[in-house]
Amino acid sequence: MEENPYKKLAERLDALPNGFPPTGDGVELRLLAAIFTLEEAALTAHLKFLLETPTQIAARTGGESKGVKNILKDMARRGLIRVGRTDEGLGYGLMPFVVGIYEAQIGRIDAELARLFEDYYQQAFGQVLAVAPQVHRVIPVNETVRVDMEVHPYESVTALVDQAQSWGVIDCICRKQKALIGDPCGHPVDVCLMLHKRPEAYNGHPVIRALTHDEAVATLKRAADAGLVHSVSNDQKGTHYICNCCTCSCGILRGMADLGIANVVARSAFVNQVDESLCIGCEDCLSYCQFDALTMNDDFVIEVNGQRCVGCGVCVPFCSSEALLLVRRPADEVKPTPANIIEWGRERATARGLDLSRIL
Repeated sequence: MEENPYKKLAERLDALPNGFPPTGDGVELRLLAAIFTLEEAALTAHLKFLLETPTQIAARTGGESKGVKNILKDMARRGLIRVGRTDEGLGYGLMPFVVGIYEAQIGRIDAELARLFEDYYQQAFGQVLAVAPQVHRVIPVNETVRVDMEVHPYESVTALVDQAQSWGVIDCICRKQKALIGDPCGHPVDVCLMLHKRPEAYNGHPVIRALTHDEAVATLKRAADAGLVHSVSNDQKGTHYICNCCTCSCGILRGMADLGIANVVARSAFVNQVDESLCIGCEDCLSYCQFDALTMNDDFVIEVNGQRCVGCGVCVPFCSSEALLLVRRPADEVKPTPANIIEWGRERATARGLDLSRIL
């Protein structure tokens, strides 16, 4: 009997550095079945991570070239696979489940898909979050860093926005998913930023709403004002999104509260510092720290737990006495950020004991 296409696809996705671990009751297969047809799953299970043309894929899988091309084009349009230019024309390849396939379902997620994801999250997603290098890293709210300090472009949220040529915003699938299962949080939903190096990339997009540069900056400020943590892909180049996260809904950050995993996100190169002469012991900052890194000591002065602080700077603007500020961590406490997604993938594959030749 031929193997279940959804099982083959699940195993293929788990062979990627990001991971898609199996569960005891097979909810990952039901999750894929809610997103892919049987025919789509069977074809995707044969794709490689590196892009191939439809002709190359058809020759390797024994399919008819035109039919394979039509299926690939439709899947790429729905965010199920990668698409990009190759020397031979448009090419298609595997996309991770997270970050990738799941987030692309923001335009079609319903209560059934939301519940399936929650079941999968509770059973298996901790295995994804527990591996280093982490999927996401934190970048600080810019005005919270000392002005005399060198900040590299990949460490600055506004620099990432300035480097882009197109900007867009979509709803946060994490908050939408939690709302669909009856557990909404009070944070804004329309704050997930998309970035592109090509001008007007999001004009007319069915899901992503195009923004101007100034509107993108305003969206970041609105997210920061709501106490949300800026996080991006954990590499120095090619950042194409900025998530604005909370521990109550974000699939990454709530791994701490829901799954008990400490280092679910790579911290920034900065850490909070308290000017004891300015701290008035008002405790306003405590409610804005999502990582329990701040405490009040017996002298009514805020103390920072440097191991728990991720250097997001979210609490800093809410300090009325300006006693808080981010400073650069000592060099021996800063783990180098992978140069690009390829280096990130190699490091993560090594940590997971994967043979990348299987999917390249």
